Amino acid sequence: MKHSLFKALTFTFCAFYINVTATAAEMMAEQKNQLPDIGTAAVSTLSLDKERLYGDAMMRSVRASQPIIQDPVLAEYLNNLGNNLLLGADDVNYKFHFFMLNNSELNAFAFFAGHIGVHSGLIMSAETESELASVLSHEIAHVTQRHLARKMEAQANNSPLTVAGMVTGVLLALVNPQAGFAALSTTMAAGQQASINYTRSNEKEADRVGMSILVNSGYDPNGAPNFFRKMADQYRYTSKPPAMLLTHPLPESRITDIRNRAQMYPARLLPANLSFELAKARISVRYGNQKGDIITVYRSMLRKKQYKIKQAAQYGLALALLDDKQYQESELILKELLAQDSRNLFYLDGLTDVYIGQKRFKEILAKLGDLNTIMPNNQVITLNYANAALEAKEYKLSADLLMDFIIVHKDHFLANQLLTDAYEGQKKMAPMHSQKAEVYALLGLYSQAIDELQTAYNFSPKKSLMQKRIKARILQFQEKEDELKRL
Repeated sequence: MKHSLFKALTFTFCAFYINVTATAAEMMAEQKNQLPDIGTAAVSTLSLDKERLYGDAMMRSVRASQPIIQDPVLAEYLNNLGNNLLLGADDVNYKFHFFMLNNSELNAFAFFAGHIGVHSGLIMSAETESELASVLSHEIAHVTQRHLARKMEAQANNSPLTVAGMVTGVLLALVNPQAGFAALSTTMAAGQQASINYTRSNEKEADRVGMSILVNSGYDPNGAPNFFRKMADQYRYTSKPPAMLLTHPLPESRITDIRNRAQMYPARLLPANLSFELAKARISVRYGNQKGDIITVYRSMLRKKQYKIKQAAQYGLALALLDDKQYQESELILKELLAQDSRNLFYLDGLTDVYIGQKRFKEILAKLGDLNTIMPNNQVITLNYANAALEAKEYKLSADLLMDFIIVHKDHFLANQLLTDAYEGQKKMAPMHSQKAEVYALLGLYSQAIDELQTAYNFSPKKSLMQKRIKARILQFQEKEDELKRL
């Protein structure tokens, strides 16, 4: 599925982080005379409910300011992998959300309430799914061990200004390490050193817990030492280390410890994973920075048999041909792949784009309609179906599909954006502006969302049920905005 991304909107991280840390300091002051809840890490500093509030606000900020890849196929793959790993984890207190950034930097990060971001460059650097799984397991461990909350607790005796500066820098460093460490440099030197030491302690714990998650989930334990050793060797003598090494220090002692931990478990010689190789091919074609003719690259790869799985190379070629509007050859390849694996979401998504490019709407709507009956509310099938209906100007069908989908996935950014387009196609101005407000809200832009709702109110029949609903939603957004300021 191809789609136009929502226009870039600016939403500054720093103001939010300062609010986060200031609130943390206030909470610490309030709780000095309270007895601790023995046995729950960091609970005296930050409750799970407060973590969820912070995590939700931070995710809205990330959507507004970072190049998130709004790609249902890759989102489905990454979340399936992440959720499989969660089956091997303990202390899972949230519904986790895994997302991908279009960034060639080698980085991954986790923040409050189970939000885990992975740069596309890291996925392209991993040679096996076990290597990628080892990174996700490590980030899951940071969340389940509540390292950000524990950091606040560890700094509880510092002055509020130092705590604010330290946590601001650490949080910002997760997504933008250079900016984060610049923020750290404004705090006291002693505070910086304490934070760095504590971060290394976090890393050791995340390595230990992450290894357990990796093994419990059926992956090769050697995925972790293999990936970290490769990363350390590649950047050992460079003046500019990757973002991940700035936020995840990797001294030789830590690599040795990871390798020793892996040797405690039997190695698993797993075959190459098709979904992982398909994801890499999709990133390479759709989001990569290749120089030269990508079609030629994949033709050469197939001719010389320079691939781990042939179908992944064929899929990469089919996508490259599709992007070059060579629909006929792309269709032949995708149909051959679907003949081998009829419900493969990567292939079905590609074929949808081929049919849309050829304006063969009747065929693809019929096919996706059948699949939607079999796999209702699967994000790849449903959103491709809704998008194909939009392209075919079947706006009511598209809106109906998306409304049902959003009931289950209310924070799905692309679905909310597509529903806005469906209402606009129907020239339903009140619902269109109301839905546009939901898109703004997902970016944390509550003032703009309220403006859209007020416009929707003016388009609605006077004293109607719709006006009452809009007024109620305005109040909810005002409360959300006030809540965000209080954070």
